Formats: sequence, structure tokens, C-alpha cells
Amino acid sequence: MAAKKRKPANESEQPPRAGAAAQSKKTAKKAGKPGGLDKLDNLTVDSIDETATKVFDTIQKRGKPELSFPQRSLANVTYDKKIGHFKLGRGRKERTLTVNTVKSFAQTLKLMALSKEMVLEDDFATKREAYYISKNWGEAKFAEQPESDACMDDIEALFSLRGLSREHLRFYPEEHGGSVNGELIVIDRDPETGESVRIDCTTFASGAYTIPSSVEQLRFETKAKFVLAIETGGMWQRLNAQKFWRNYNCILVAMSGVPTRATRRFIRKLADDNDIPVYAFVDCDPYGISNIYRTLKVGSGNAAHLNQFFCVPQATFLGVTPQDIIDFKLEDATHPLLDVDIKRAKDALKNDPFFQSHKEWRTAIEQLLRMGVRAEQQALAKWGLNFVIDEYLPKKLKETKKFLP
Repeated sequence: MAAKKRKPANESEQPPRAGAAAQSKKTAKKAGKPGGLDKLDNLTVDSIDETATKVFDTIQKRGKPELSFPQRSLANVTYDKKIGHFKLGRGRKERTLTVNTVKSFAQTLKLMALSKEMVLEDDFATKREAYYISKNWGEAKFAEQPESDACMDDIEALFSLRGLSREHLRFYPEEHGGSVNGELIVIDRDPETGESVRIDCTTFASGAYTIPSSVEQLRFETKAKFVLAIETGGMWQRLNAQKFWRNYNCILVAMSGVPTRATRRFIRKLADDNDIPVYAFVDCDPYGISNIYRTLKVGSGNAAHLNQFFCVPQATFLGVTPQDIIDFKLEDATHPLLDVDIKRAKDALKNDPFFQSHKEWRTAIEQLLRMGVRAEQQALAKWGLNFVIDEYLPKKLKETKKFLP
């Protein structure tokens, strides 16, 4: 007898009943991924099955099923130096199935069903694709993408309590990660054959290895002494062109502003797997400090449920610091702080648990406010195009213990 075809996620189907986890393990042998599902894939499928089963059983008993999502805000996080990142608090928001919430409840379950299907088939969807898939869900379809994005964020927050991220649920971001060069071999997996693919990050000439949207499958080989995470593409290009990574046995990663999820996860895995330090090299302004660097190191309030995956607690701040403006005589290469800069800096001092926990950072930010100026990485070009390579970075790297936490 021919095997019964499984319904796609856009067709109606009953939530799985008891024994769904066991059924998932059977399905794993037929999954699209070479070799079947791995541990995290099975955890993802089992978590979705258990959540759907609980909802179904409550309905069968004529109860009102609920889904409980962590509140994602700076007010619902704590920071502990020993943990190293913003930790989600106990704040929760409840979604109960009622006449008024039936559509959003259905949309949440439909996205979970789509996630399960993609895991079993070793497939993925971008956020934009997930929005358009819903157009075949009848009354449960999303009117605009912000609705599907918000629903996806809720699901991610829900399953983050089980150690899963959006990438494990197979919803991938639209953007890829940053550029990488240096003493590193990335070991990827061919999605068709399952065979390992070795990528030497010293062989790209003027180009670079680009971090993929999802990095969970990556492994690394390196003897590098540190990772240098660089805010601007221009500064990364200069260091790469001069082969700074070869002379200092390091790995260069271009963050290009606030680093994407993929970039942060890549740096975190790289640092964890190889026990190497991460030094951040960003502009000296409130945005570079309180948005770019803080997001890299400890995460953010709105994404508190992700910080355990996507922050880099071992990162320290190489520069540019307010004191660097004085030490390297950059006063005439600065720009006045804008009102938005001043507001951001004062907000960091008043409301951000990370900066409140580190006296060194409070001192630095207060110094920047007194000076009333900001400085870009490129300000170092005042002393010559390669001053940053010949003088600034060598001097800073001799005093890593003095880096801001």
C-alpha cells in the first residue's frame, strides 16, 4: 500500500495527540536532512507537538487554552556579571483563546505547524516568505508582515524557554551576516549530500567569507589569538587589505553597524568553541557604545529571550574610547554630540543594567558627556591612512587588560 501523503502546513489538520513525540522520532528517519534529525531538531518538533497537544486537550475538556509568552523589554531583564548577558525576568503575557483572540491564536498554531514541517523536511522560510505562505490560510492569514513578524517573535520567545531560537524553528532572517577574513577554517555542511565543506578564510584575496543566515551547522578550526569585531566596513576593508590578520594572527569580522543575529551567533560560537577573546573596535559615540557594543556583548531588552544564544559575554571594548580622543590627540577630528546622542548616553546611565553594573563604563560615558564630542574610527586617519595599523592597534593590543568590560 502506498504511503499516505502528509498534509502541508497550509491545510487544516488536527493538533497532534499523545504519542506525538514518538511519532516525530519515526518521522525523523524520513526527514529531508541527510542522516535524519539531530538532537535540536527533535527537541524542536517535540516542543511544538507538546504545545499543540496541550491546547487540543484543553479544548476537548471545554477549557480555555492559554499560551504564555515572556515579556520582551529592558524592564524585564536582569544583568549579572557572572552570567555575562541580560537574563530574561519572570514577566509574562498570556494569550487565551477567546472569541476576540481566535484569529491570533490560530495564526500562532499555524506558524508552529509550518515550523514543524520545515524541520522534518530540512527546509526553511524567511520572514517574508512566512508572511506570504499565510495567504493560503483562509481567515487566519496575516494582513501585513508586521503581524506575522510579531507572531513569530512570540513563538520564538515561547520556545526560547526550552533552549531554542528562531533558527532552530527554521525561520531565517532576510539578511546574512558580516564579512570574515583571517586565520580560520570554517567547516560547513553541503545541504544536499551532508558532506563537510572546508572554507579557508585566508584565501579570499580582496573578498571575504560571508556569514550565512544560520550558523548552527558550522564548525571551526583556528589557532588565532583573538577575534577583532569591527563596526564599519571601511575600517574592516583597510585592515583586510593590509593583511592585519596575518601579522597579528587574528580573525577580522565586519559587523557593519549593529551586528545581525547571524554575526553575533557566529562570533559567539567561534569564541566558545575555540576559547579565544573577542575585542570590539567601534566608533566613540553613544550609539556605538550603548547599541552596537552592548548588543554584541550582553544583548538587548527587546530580544532578552535570545541573549543566551546571540550575545558574546567574553567580548571587551578595545576602542575607540573617550580617553583615546585625548591620548591620540584627536580633539580636532571630532564632532559635537547631537541631542539624540546626549539622550542616549543619559538613558544608558539611568536605565541600562549593564552600564549601571560597571563603574568603568559609567566613568567613560560621563567623560564623553563632559567632552561633548564623538569620534569615528576613521578619525585616526588624521595621522595617516595606516596609522590605525602601525600605531593605534599595536599599542592598544599590548594593554588588553585595560580594555573596558
